[in-house]
Amino acid sequence: MVQTPIEKKVSKVEKLKERSNFLREPLLSELQQDTTHFTEDATQILKFHGSYQQDNRDNRVKGQEKDYQMMLRTRSPGGFIPPELFLALDRLAEEYGNHTLRITTRQGFQIHGILKQNMKTVIKTILNNMGSTLSACGDVNRNVMSPPAPFKNKPEYQYAFKYANNIADLLNPQSGAYYEIWLDGEKAISVEEAPEVKAARQSKGRGMIVENSLEPIYGEQFLPRKFKICVTVPGDNSVDVYTHDISLVVMTNKKGELQGFNVLAGGGLGRTHNKEETFARIADEIGYVDKADIYDLVKAIVATQRDYGDRTNRRHSRMKYLIHDWGVEQFKAKVESYFGKELKPYKKLPVWQYQDFLGWHEQGDGNWFFGIGVENGRVKDEGAFQLKTALREIVQQLNLPMRLSPNHNIILCEIPPEHKATVENILNNRGIITDPQAIDPLTRYSMACPALPTCGLAITESERALPGITDQIRTLLHKLGMVDEHFVMRMTGCPNGCARPYMAELGFVGSAPDKYQIWLGGTPNQTQLAQPYEQQMPIDELESFFEPIFVFFKQSRKSEESFGSFCSRVGFAAIRNFAENYTLGSYMDTDNTIKPKFRKNQRRVSVPDHLFPRLKEIAEKEGRPMNQIIADALSDYFTKSKEA
Repeated sequence: MVQTPIEKKVSKVEKLKERSNFLREPLLSELQQDTTHFTEDATQILKFHGSYQQDNRDNRVKGQEKDYQMMLRTRSPGGFIPPELFLALDRLAEEYGNHTLRITTRQGFQIHGILKQNMKTVIKTILNNMGSTLSACGDVNRNVMSPPAPFKNKPEYQYAFKYANNIADLLNPQSGAYYEIWLDGEKAISVEEAPEVKAARQSKGRGMIVENSLEPIYGEQFLPRKFKICVTVPGDNSVDVYTHDISLVVMTNKKGELQGFNVLAGGGLGRTHNKEETFARIADEIGYVDKADIYDLVKAIVATQRDYGDRTNRRHSRMKYLIHDWGVEQFKAKVESYFGKELKPYKKLPVWQYQDFLGWHEQGDGNWFFGIGVENGRVKDEGAFQLKTALREIVQQLNLPMRLSPNHNIILCEIPPEHKATVENILNNRGIITDPQAIDPLTRYSMACPALPTCGLAITESERALPGITDQIRTLLHKLGMVDEHFVMRMTGCPNGCARPYMAELGFVGSAPDKYQIWLGGTPNQTQLAQPYEQQMPIDELESFFEPIFVFFKQSRKSEESFGSFCSRVGFAAIRNFAENYTLGSYMDTDNTIKPKFRKNQRRVSVPDHLFPRLKEIAEKEGRPMNQIIADALSDYFTKSKEA
């Protein structure tokens, strides 16, 4: 059966995009109004310009207007931030924002707390300092990712960065609305596009471009939803390669010369609680393409999603659902019909490994780069920890560029050997850990989204909660004699998956205030999708919830087996069976093994809701399990009844 483009009643957002005059209205008109916020229609168009309108829920007062503010996000392909841009962002955060910067999990910076009246000043400053916010949000291709390591002696890394940047340029909106609104039509200070990108944008193929349109690739309605791309090298999974709409893997010959790209498609993690038709999905291997055809192949995939993606139901509009509904072969055939030729077979790759590139590394050209771990990506000054000031001092003194990592860390680049000591001294003097081995592994391999108080989608806490949760898990592991154990842990305040919790060994996904859906079974190298184990875990029951799971892991794991791989191998039924027959209060024997307390044929007894808080309070005060208190009380009751 031949597929034809979807012709159904489109969503409200689709109609809004179509009548926006290529992303101008009603944003342009409302920007000139003396109001504290934009209307809902304008906020939808604002996203394409790199901003979300938010409300600081911490400052809500009943009966008063919301505390409206804007979050601005940079478009930074491959995470590259030139020194002048960082200094501009640092200054803007102080003058117009909340005094912090936030590194995203797609290698960009976010500034929070911008007032509507200051938007034009902030965006103009970013544009005039080698930056941009265009298409950092919205129904277009988002920031293109690549490994953050600036190796000069590994050509595959240079190719990955080059093509990430070129593909970002290729898929940038072309109508000019962005510069008309924020620069009054002036030309921004930017790097000139590569000639091959300009040529590729106009290449027609077989229906790949929209004829006679200001937006030859997107058309008036742009894409059905956001679109994500990464470019990486064989073996380097610092980019979560399976989570993107398109993932390209640089393939070189033995001389290091670029030959082409392996292509994966159909990844995406966003979902909605209690909506089974929404789900996280990892990308499929699609094929291989020669380097000369890479831009046309990307355009062909984008055109397929543009013309056949669901524009009726936004929950079903990501390309992952198109591939799921059609199947890989039918999707591939449609892409090839736009592309004009068949894709070649996917080439064999080495095993994927996660790398964070923290600490010192030689670039291969005589200079060095240095990776700084940034907990939850928040660049701030807080007490003795003064990362924001340290970075400002380093960039001002040494004029260094940086690369942001997909796990929201920072890599300082182009450091001459004679300046290594200067970098370390500034960081040490500002309280920043410079030895990666000194960073607690649970923290080092964790991520959280911003969530409350500013994200409008957040159900519960994430960034502000994860450090405390990490402390609790660390304490529990110490208690169980698992002091050296660690795993990839990620948390989001809602199910949209911005911190990619569904690829973690242990994922927390906000499902209600102070409650989290628990996902288990991802792998340390992020190659396997985790699965939901518990729908709503109250955060105040964290230790009692995880104790039997960790005990089972310690007792039954195979040699060198990771926590996520263990959960996947034994299965959730076995984990639940162990947990249900486990009594809290295990102890360490003299041979350093855990001796759990079990009761055969254990049965659960519920208590009335009004008694539970009191029971819990007594259990914590006396240091006894709640079920033991109930057992003692029943025993005392039966004894007295018998005596009577």
